[in-house]
Amino acid sequence: MLTVPQTEVYTYEKVVIFISCCLSFLGASLIIGGHFWWPDLRTRARQLLLYLSLADLLSALSYSYGVLRDFQSSTWDCVLQGALSTFANTSSFFWTVAIAVYLYLIIVRSEKALADSLVVWFHAISWLVPLVITVAAVSLQKIGYDASDVSVGWCWVSIQAEDHVLWMLLTGKIWEFIAYITLPTLYILIKKHIYKAHEALSEYRPILASSSRHHTQSSIADRKLTIIPIIFIFLRIWSTVRFILTLCNSPAVQNGMLVILHGVGNTFQGAANCIIFVLCTQVVRTRLVSCLCSCFRHNVDPAPHKGLVNNYGEVISRRNAEMIPSYVIEE
Repeated sequence: MLTVPQTEVYTYEKVVIFISCCLSFLGASLIIGGHFWWPDLRTRARQLLLYLSLADLLSALSYSYGVLRDFQSSTWDCVLQGALSTFANTSSFFWTVAIAVYLYLIIVRSEKALADSLVVWFHAISWLVPLVITVAAVSLQKIGYDASDVSVGWCWVSIQAEDHVLWMLLTGKIWEFIAYITLPTLYILIKKHIYKAHEALSEYRPILASSSRHHTQSSIADRKLTIIPIIFIFLRIWSTVRFILTLCNSPAVQNGMLVILHGVGNTFQGAANCIIFVLCTQVVRTRLVSCLCSCFRHNVDPAPHKGLVNNYGEVISRRNAEMIPSYVIEE
């Protein structure tokens, strides 16, 4: 059994992590709300993003409660919070990989029918596997207080369990390690395919009227495909580092900066997805700004809205250039 002393989570660390939870909650809520507000922007891949956002939303809620509560023992609400965060966090890993697999099949393999047929399996794996793991962990009393050595105030796998390392792997870490390998691999293959397709069309570009637009689409897709796995790894790597330090019984696990990075990394995924797929996607961002403006200005001249209607076709076509899932898909 590990003898690492309890890691104290200071007030300022709790504040930073709670703010991260709130931002993730808002980001996930914005993605979910946008899916229902703007049905014309729905694609199969953005539906997968919706399910990922649901998992991130539940994760942010459970983590925020754990941070505010700052458990000191395995109380009933500690077990409940640990179970919810375990389920949501594991589900988030599965959905993140599922989206990458879906994009790979669509873009590289050009097998849309196969990709669509796998959605049912994505649901089965991404919801049922985390549920089974969580129910088993709770039933065997493996969820509980962990002294904040592998968390930041919230509960996860009880540090007192004799086989806690095994359950830490089953309830999150092993899936995290798989995602570290799978995501960069798939997105690199997608980027290579897009690059080759872009090069193949380069000799025809001078006679294509839409050549500059096609180049812009490729550039946008290329940037987003690069940043998605980078952001995922950057956010998650700190919890992995603390996990390894805990196994090594190292006092560095209590380092204040590492604790904050771990807390923010585990709770910021919903906000990161919102930044990529909402704030950095012009068609969605434009509609969001328009909605916010209409909320504050009720007496707006209807003329601008007519202009939006006139340019509706152009806006819809631009979504293929700016949203990765829609870059090669038209539902």
